[in-house]
Amino acid sequence: MLDSWHDGPTKSAIVEFVSRAVDSVAPEERVAVFDNDGTLWCEKPAYIQLDFLVRRIAEQVAADPALADNQPYTAAATGDLAWFGDAVTKHYNGDDSDLKMLAAAVLSVNATITTDEHANRVNAFFAEARHPILGRPYTTCGYAPMIELLRYLEASGFTNYIVSGGGRDFMRPVTTSMYGVPPERVIGSSVGLIFHNGELLTTAQPEFLNDGPVKPVRIWGRVGRRPIFAAGNSNGDIEMLQYTTAGAGPSMALLIHHDDAEREFAYEAGAEGALQHVEKSGWTRASMRNDWRIVFRD
Repeated sequence: MLDSWHDGPTKSAIVEFVSRAVDSVAPEERVAVFDNDGTLWCEKPAYIQLDFLVRRIAEQVAADPALADNQPYTAAATGDLAWFGDAVTKHYNGDDSDLKMLAAAVLSVNATITTDEHANRVNAFFAEARHPILGRPYTTCGYAPMIELLRYLEASGFTNYIVSGGGRDFMRPVTTSMYGVPPERVIGSSVGLIFHNGELLTTAQPEFLNDGPVKPVRIWGRVGRRPIFAAGNSNGDIEMLQYTTAGAGPSMALLIHHDDAEREFAYEAGAEGALQHVEKSGWTRASMRNDWRIVFRD
């Protein structure tokens, strides 16, 4: 049971919470929600989806070199993944200047294709892409302790959902094989779709940016229940954790702390506010360095 977690206060808190939930909460009310980037899989040096999108943007630059005069096309053409990661971090710190440029480009790269074609592009990406620093296939960059936690909750009658700021249709092709979470239980950011000749086509129109206060709204809209367990790692997860722990009865908020520079990465940028909430809100902090026996499965 949770063998990839070290014995200690964090593991004990999880086990005790699950025991209380099993004793006092009906199975249909045992809803657990997990952020994805930085919570279930690696998000540094940049989000995995950004690598996918950068490759698509670079293809656009190759077709029209003049695009390279402006961001994010400049970064894509030179392979500067750090610029993309910095744009998202700046967003969490209140500066959306780079994110707006990024969003405009991102919305265009996979527009006007069928949802099946998009899934094929995603599957082709995951079939060959590797983490640029860890050297592992992205499909093996899921955190072993968190995948084990998913199975533990599932065995205790919980229904697990992924609630991410990442693209819904980018995650869906791989969440079953990586996490055992089927596509219908993936809630993420999305673009508008249109129906044409029996197919659903993507558009360049944003539908939802599933981040911050939008997460609880989308959970309720998709699930119709308040979760009793939530796991996240960043400022964008604060509202989801607050919503989870504001209900009556047993609840638990787990915040993953990236403090292991040897086995993964150590950083707090984009998570400062969430870390401040741990003690004052009664959340549980999971130290990657101290609480996890392993980070990835070989």
